[in-house]
Amino acid sequence: MLDILIVEDNKEIAALLCDFLRQENYVVSVADTGERAMELYEKYGAKLIVLDIMLPGMDGFAVCSKIRETSNTHILIASAKTEKSDKLKGLDLGADDYIEKPYDIDILLAKIRGIFKRKYAVQELVEGNLRLNTVHQSLLVDGKSVDVTEKEFELLKLLIENKNVTLKKEYLFNSIWGSDSDSEIQTLTVHIKWLREKIEEDPKNPKHIITKWGVGYRFE
Repeated sequence: MLDILIVEDNKEIAALLCDFLRQENYVVSVADTGERAMELYEKYGAKLIVLDIMLPGMDGFAVCSKIRETSNTHILIASAKTEKSDKLKGLDLGADDYIEKPYDIDILLAKIRGIFKRKYAVQELVEGNLRLNTVHQSLLVDGKSVDVTEKEFELLKLLIENKNVTLKKEYLFNSIWGSDSDSEIQTLTVHIKWLREKIEEDPKNPKHIITKWGVGYRFE
């Protein structure tokens, strides 16, 4: 999974921001159109999207709306559109923040550091009878330690982080195994089965990991 996806058609701005972020050890990719942004996001995922509005073809509002259909990843709009109506539209479509261009690069970087510190530095995820320790990659179910593989842990963590959102099979597979993996998407189905056997009271009638047939899985 990418740390940050920059969606920006101004090549100079995109290159500058990309360089600064990579210096801080973020994994970054750049898209110069809305269509390319969706392609990259569906293939790799991203923890944070820095999103311009005025893009050729599919604009930033459409990108924001489309991503919000399946994901709660953090979206930070960075746009020269400064009208109140534009800001309200972006936020109503699901953006988490809106910063005006031209922005101070140091302020933007500080915002991004704050987002990652608040949202992704959590050491434990607790959902009902499940407790995941993200430092030790350990899992407790009803207070008892349960052995999970690295991929099982990453998959469960990703599902919990997107609670109540159905994630497409392709997105889950590419996020955990990578698009260049030698594995096949059937691997995902097998890992879902293994996870259910470890966390569900009745694996054949799961209460946590729910299948949406023909689409993917969600955590409840």
